[in-house]
Formats: sequence, structure tokens, C-alpha cells
Amino acid sequence: MILTRRALVTGAALGAGGLLSGCDALNGSERFQRMIALAEGANLRIQRAVTARGALAREYRPEERSPVFRSNGTAMPSTPLYQNLLAGGFADWRLAIDGLVARPLSLSLGELTAMPAREQITRHDCVEGWSAIGKWRGVPLAGLLDAAGVRPSARYLVFHCADLFGSAPYYESIDMVDARHPQTILAYALNDRMLPVANGAPLRLRVERQLGYKHAKYLMRVEARDTLAGIGQGKGGFWEDVAGYEWYAGI
Repeated sequence: MILTRRALVTGAALGAGGLLSGCDALNGSERFQRMIALAEGANLRIQRAVTARGALAREYRPEERSPVFRSNGTAMPSTPLYQNLLAGGFADWRLAIDGLVARPLSLSLGELTAMPAREQITRHDCVEGWSAIGKWRGVPLAGLLDAAGVRPSARYLVFHCADLFGSAPYYESIDMVDARHPQTILAYALNDRMLPVANGAPLRLRVERQLGYKHAKYLMRVEARDTLAGIGQGKGGFWEDVAGYEWYAGI
């Protein structure tokens, strides 16, 4: 089990207050939830204040790669749309980049793989407590944002995905600081092979200074927005909505 910042704040409140009997009571308190939100926002501000925007996550040597790179989350989207794209070798798949941009894009996998690429060997840290080191190849997200002409009013990128959890489409989001980080790429290859389905084929996000649930798989659309309101429950991601995960998962 990973001790998250949320768990630390919860523990501190329990130890100091003594007025509530446990976490369930705290989680039902609107005042406590506001305190949690403030603490998470403070963590983001502190980390950004003490860490250079371009500070890199550690990169590893080829021989340090994990023998097996596990999948996280969905291993095989079951939607008819994804199954049809997979059956066609993703020939008809397109990535849309739209929202607050001057030049909306629709890019094929072939177009993406022909663009200047970045390779990086990094460690994936899952909130479930496991990690793995792999070599990723993909297109720097900053370059795609420039090609689309992202507008100054855009504060967030929302990643819309092909997989469903129940009836809810999976989505995630990051802000423009992480979007333009040099190690933030849209990856199409893992360990010198095109992405396996379990690892997010045909395209997934790699945002290396955040926990694994932020690394959205099965990408279909990248939407530039000025607010997260109106997407899911407005908390910025599927797991943030349904399980209370922190929106900012910096490590």
C-alpha cells in the first residue's frame, strides 16, 4: 500500500482532532473535503516552487529494464469501436487534438510515427504498489501543441480514451506545465516494439513525474480546455471521480 498525501493529511486530522471516530466520518464531512482539496493544492504549489519546471525524472540504462512490463488498468478495451480499430491494425485510427486550439488536428498513427521522436527509459510507479522500468518512444506533446496552436486561455489538457469502466469513458488530465515538460510524450512503442494492447495501443500518455494512473492509455482525443468542469464529475480524471485519487500525482 502506498501512503499518499491524502492518507497523511487524513491521519494528521484524526490524530489532532479526536472529535470524529474514523475516516468514514471524515470523508462524509464537507469541511474535511475542503481541507483535503486545500492540502492537495498546497502540495502542487510547493512542488512546483522547489522543483524546476524542466527537472527530469530519472532515466535508466537499457540493461536496467524490467523483464516484464505489467499493464495497469484495462488490458483490453471491449468497445466495438476499439475492437474494429484493433482488427484493422489501427489503420483507421486517428488522434484528434482540439478544443482551445487554432488548428485542430487529426493524426494517423503513421503520421505520428513519422514525426521527430523522443526515447526515454523510465520507471512507471503504480498506485497499487508496483513499479517497472521500460523504454518508451513517442512524440513530444509540446510539439503537437505548437502544431495545433494551443490558445493562451488553455490551462488543461483532457485525454479522452477508448476504454470504458462500466458505462463511464476513461479520461485523465494534466496542466500545461506538465504538458510541456520535455519527458511528456505520446508513446507508440515500448521496448523497441509497437505498443502491446495491454500497455495502451496504439497510443498512450507518458507524464513521467506523475504516478501511473495519470498515464492515460488508448488515446483517442486530446482536448485543450480552460476548466475541468463538465468533464466527468469535474475532478480531472476517472479515478479522481470514482475513488478520490488526487488530481496532482507528482512523484
